[in-house]
Amino acid sequence: MGHRFDPTILREYDIRGIVGETLSSADARAIGRAYALSLAEAGGSRLAVGYDGRLTSPELEAALVDGLAAEGADVVRIGRGPTPMLYYAAATLAVDGGVMVTGSHNPPDYNGFKFVFQGKPFYGAAIQRLGEIAAGLGASQCTRGQISEHTIRRDYVERLARDYDGRGALTVAWDVGNGATGEVVQELTARLPGRHLLLNEAIDGTFPAHHPDPTIPENLVQLQGAVAQEHCDLGIAFDGDGDRIGVVDGRGRILWGDQLMVVLARDVLARHPGAPIIADVKASQVLFDEIARLKGRPVMAATGHSLIKAKLAETGAPLAGEMSGHIFFADRYYGYDDAVYVAVRLLGILSRSAATLAELGDRLPAVVNTPELRLPCDESRKFEVVQEVRERLRKACAEMTDIDGVRVRTADGWWLLRASNTQAVLVARAESTTKDGLSRLKKALAAELAASGVALPDT
Repeated sequence: MGHRFDPTILREYDIRGIVGETLSSADARAIGRAYALSLAEAGGSRLAVGYDGRLTSPELEAALVDGLAAEGADVVRIGRGPTPMLYYAAATLAVDGGVMVTGSHNPPDYNGFKFVFQGKPFYGAAIQRLGEIAAGLGASQCTRGQISEHTIRRDYVERLARDYDGRGALTVAWDVGNGATGEVVQELTARLPGRHLLLNEAIDGTFPAHHPDPTIPENLVQLQGAVAQEHCDLGIAFDGDGDRIGVVDGRGRILWGDQLMVVLARDVLARHPGAPIIADVKASQVLFDEIARLKGRPVMAATGHSLIKAKLAETGAPLAGEMSGHIFFADRYYGYDDAVYVAVRLLGILSRSAATLAELGDRLPAVVNTPELRLPCDESRKFEVVQEVRERLRKACAEMTDIDGVRVRTADGWWLLRASNTQAVLVARAESTTKDGLSRLKKALAAELAASGVALPDT
């Protein structure tokens, strides 16, 4: 009677697949049973469940809840909303864990599940073990768990608004992207001072305006236009489930995750001098240097929101973030990635600042860099390529950080090569203070890739 999943859906940080092809309601029910059994092994029996605005989410949520209850778990259903609202429920309700039904920033035909396990991230081997537990499922031997409903959105919005510490009024454009933050943002902005222009605030799982991924520049074009037309101080965008943020300044320029982290770190370190601040290996050297200049302790960590979250808890850092827009506040908050909360803190900083966001950005040291380069590479080969490059660099006594792939520093700047944990690709990036320096870095990266049979495309 065991259940077997399509092997592509059990990923490093979550479960995700194409509904009707690699993911079904039967899978959702089996995930519920397997997770309930895993939680019971650790002494837990009560959890919260939420779902995003995708068209398939209500059906998958119902199947998940049925599976959880079938194995004796007591389920608190919090309804539709962003992933951070589920994290908030897991942190504030008397529960042992939580499951969010969400396809994150993937296209509309995708869906999946993110987990909280006794206040900690649930990823890697723990997700793979769900597949093992599901494969051994038989008839349930448990008394069916209790199912209840708890409307938490109002409490969540009040908690977000509570940490707004601004002194002035801003004009802000918000692009919800028809994602799961829609109702939360509408209720939040009604409580904040200033003028707020909402775009695509209606939750719609078909995402009619544009794909809800704020790390892709074309998805921010509508927001940039609104900022210009309405003379906004800044624009804010979210991904489909609200755990990643995108920002454009008053001149319509995109601030990437590491640039935004500089603004946030300055404020946090003013209250926590000497504290560690975490960023992933893809972040600009400008961020690490700025943290050090502000007398903080820069900590470079492996990429991945679950890994960053675990590192934050390990180090006691008040702030962490990564290039993808996952940003984590433990300063006055719970230490999980919540893009709407990040927006609240950012607005507070800017309303107290004599400088605009655009002016703050202009003060950063000028660098030139590549975008994140994603090079197709077979699953069976991608980690081998990185290991081969690492060994050659070690023999050459290169200045290198190898906590996640290899990040090589030279007089020209740095370049990075790592294997994606979620796709059959190698990820590369390079940064320098000059165009000539960047060209030399790319040539060095290309030479190492070529030695392992991988071509670096022209950038």
